[in-house]
Amino acid sequence: MTTKHAIAILVNDQPGVLQRVSGLFGRRGFNIESITVGQSEEQGLSRMVIVTEGDDQTLEQIEKQLYKLIDVIKVVNLSSKPMVSRELALIKVKAEPAERPEIKSLADTFRAAVVDIGTRNMMIQVVGDTEKVDALLELLKPYGIQELSRTGVTAMTRGNAL
Repeated sequence: MTTKHAIAILVNDQPGVLQRVSGLFGRRGFNIESITVGQSEEQGLSRMVIVTEGDDQTLEQIEKQLYKLIDVIKVVNLSSKPMVSRELALIKVKAEPAERPEIKSLADTFRAAVVDIGTRNMMIQVVGDTEKVDALLELLKPYGIQELSRTGVTAMTRGNAL
């Protein structure tokens, strides 16, 4: 059964590592739905969180291939454990003055924030899981989404799990 998986990869913070990891996915025909990269808690190491689709066998193959890369320190399938995942989106939506209270009310319902107001548009910032971001986008579509920027998923295991 094909499902979405969030994979955390701890790598050496070196030039070209992101290219080698993403190249591995491309060569093997694995799609990357989202990828985030940033500093980790350890100096000199970065954490990548990749969301991909596949069955358990595909995921096992991805893990084995990743460990063959010299700069990969650790690979963790976050989806197999209780986890917290978040995504940030900035959404610029058409907003005539008469529509603004309605759009602001929608944003408030999703605990999103209006971060900019132009003469004919508003920019909304939303943070949450992918489903929350998708739901807000769906409700804003009728107003006209002018521009959208999403970070991709970042995630960590809950509690004491590592």
